[in-house]
Amino acid sequence: MTGIALLLPITLTTMAVVLLAPVVPQIMAEFSTTPGHEYLVPMVLTLPALCVALLCPFAGILGDYFGRRKLLLASFVIYALVGLAPIFLKDLTTILVSRVGVGIAEALIYVLSTTMIGDYFKGAERDKWLAGQTAFASMSALLFFNIGGILGDFGWRTPFWVYSSALVMFALVWIFTWEPAGDDHADEEADAAPHKLSWAGFPWARMATIVAVTIYGSVFFYTVQIQAASGLTELGLTSAARIGFLTSVASVGVPLGTFLYSRIAPIGVGKLLLIELTLLAIGFMLMGKGGNVTGFLAGCFINQLGAGMLLPTLLVWAMSILPFEFRGRGTGFWQSAFSLGQWLSPLVVTFVALRAGGLMGSFQVLALFAGAGAAIALASLQISRKAQ
Repeated sequence: MTGIALLLPITLTTMAVVLLAPVVPQIMAEFSTTPGHEYLVPMVLTLPALCVALLCPFAGILGDYFGRRKLLLASFVIYALVGLAPIFLKDLTTILVSRVGVGIAEALIYVLSTTMIGDYFKGAERDKWLAGQTAFASMSALLFFNIGGILGDFGWRTPFWVYSSALVMFALVWIFTWEPAGDDHADEEADAAPHKLSWAGFPWARMATIVAVTIYGSVFFYTVQIQAASGLTELGLTSAARIGFLTSVASVGVPLGTFLYSRIAPIGVGKLLLIELTLLAIGFMLMGKGGNVTGFLAGCFINQLGAGMLLPTLLVWAMSILPFEFRGRGTGFWQSAFSLGQWLSPLVVTFVALRAGGLMGSFQVLALFAGAGAAIALASLQISRKAQ
């Protein structure tokens, strides 16, 4: 139950994007007279990710210094309060401000729940729970696509009620966790004294490499989750429920990818990245060339298969280099990078779409960028073989 209590909070970070994706066209229509709404409305989904990207390192510092559990509990309450706010707000600007509050709470939830998994579990068991966390996020995305679509038929504000689920997670963490004491005493209650913060021995060079690859990969990871609804709308679909359902069907590729990762993880990071980026490139190309709903969804599925493998690859890679005294800060850096990519994703797609003939053209350009990453991964493997 301790593991499950720490798996569930990751769904709140997924919820911030996926739950609202089916109603983006409705929000666009609602605020069509607001200047710059083409850029501002997608930020209702992704502004929390920008906050996470900026604040995760600070959340990690706070967790390392004051302890993880008490901050995690407080963040659930904040998340629920500000998450529900758009139900009652009328102005796009104030809605965006409330999304900043979601991002602050999300940064704490994101970093502290993952860090505590690293604190409580070791070795292969830790890798299992971390991969399980990504699988849980992926499976929750399927649920939230459908919930968001169904509730969206009652108005774009209705899906925001789901944010109250954070209070259930508060109760589970309160009952089934304790303050971690360290790698040698993970099953003991930590004392009340704050941890000493020292950066001596922090793996800066290795962490910087992982951060750079994570930003690059997360732009691709979130493209389908954010843009699939708009792509299906371009192909003629109008029902939010149907768009949510079809997107969730395509997104089955994410948990399947996570399952596949669990079977082939021992082949190493380099080979995993080669496979994952190749799948992402093929998926983007099919999405851009599909021309109909079936072809588009087939591309989404292949893309999401690669995305489902990519997330646990990057997370386990990062956690494998972080001892207890740095774990909160290192996890914060990694999650900051992943969330920065989430925030950048719609901006990159919009920027490319305006220069590539529309959304479908942008998918073809992204296919080239993902293919370039696969080529670099392949070249790195060849260099490593020759060095051996």
